[in-house]
Amino acid sequence: MDLAPAHPARDETAPASAVPALDLPAIQALAAADMGAVDALIRRRLASDVVLVNQVAEHIVSAGGKRLRPMLLLLAAAACGKHDGAGVGADAHQLAAVIEFIHTSTLLHDDVVDESDLRRGRSTANALWGNAASVLVGDFLYSRSFQLMVELDSMEVQRILADTTNRIAEGEVLQLLHVRNPDTDEAAYLRVIERKTAVLFAAATRLGALLAGSDAATCDAMHDYGLNLGYAFQIADDVLDYSADEAALGKHLGDDLAEGKATLPLIHAMAHADGGTRELLREAVQHGDVEAMPRVLAAIAEADSLAYSLRRAAEFAGAAEAALANLPGNTHVAALRGLARYTVNRDR
Repeated sequence: MDLAPAHPARDETAPASAVPALDLPAIQALAAADMGAVDALIRRRLASDVVLVNQVAEHIVSAGGKRLRPMLLLLAAAACGKHDGAGVGADAHQLAAVIEFIHTSTLLHDDVVDESDLRRGRSTANALWGNAASVLVGDFLYSRSFQLMVELDSMEVQRILADTTNRIAEGEVLQLLHVRNPDTDEAAYLRVIERKTAVLFAAATRLGALLAGSDAATCDAMHDYGLNLGYAFQIADDVLDYSADEAALGKHLGDDLAEGKATLPLIHAMAHADGGTRELLREAVQHGDVEAMPRVLAAIAEADSLAYSLRRAAEFAGAAEAALANLPGNTHVAALRGLARYTVNRDR
């Protein structure tokens, strides 16, 4: 893959803040043509002559979702100047598919580890085909993503994605170490979500800038944008586990508690509760006691922990927007700013 000549992605006459941030429907419309090409590529490259691979992979890929991670790569590439009016090009489409395959493989593995039976309102693959099939098809998607990556013939792309997938695997293990651990604090929680979520966001936006031929400073800025956006996204997601409408969310409320995961709302509540309530919360985490959910919700409300968690998410989203300050004031940068705001204010 021939990367474009390096150039600074900057327009001195129009700062990033010059164009109002877009809302989600406008962002999706802006990326629709490129996302259509990515979806078509994903379908083509899912194909296997092993029927079960096709069944399981198609089940999870077709489950819906906003395809936020591949969209980030496409928007980042266009924001940094890789756009000819017809789209960002086949190389960006292929890398966006790589990002989605990596993400999808982690979902398959996560659902097995977490013993989940519902995702996006549908039965999980492990609930339908069993754990072995889910793990092995997850491995297939990982290896397919590396086939697609190698075809682009860029050592820098391969390095970024190899480092990213390794960090994601570390995050899975790190999270496992904290399951049913009521002593998990905010710093430990942030270390987990950095690896489990934020690093893939950061890889997507860095790769978009790299494909556009951006200079090192711009690539670093886009990495910082993606990393902070990933933090904000995961914190907001963890808030939804205690506050969302279950039908809209597409999974059971209290799943994190049932799995013994101390996420930020619960961590904050434990840190600010009185002795008796703190002990109740600790026991709920240690035993994955979803039956204690009403009392847990009351303690979270008493400590105002959802509001605190959303403030932290907003801080990370603000840092994401700040990372875009030296980019040009084009529509795709406005879309990236809009995603930072959407991440904190979404309801599912």
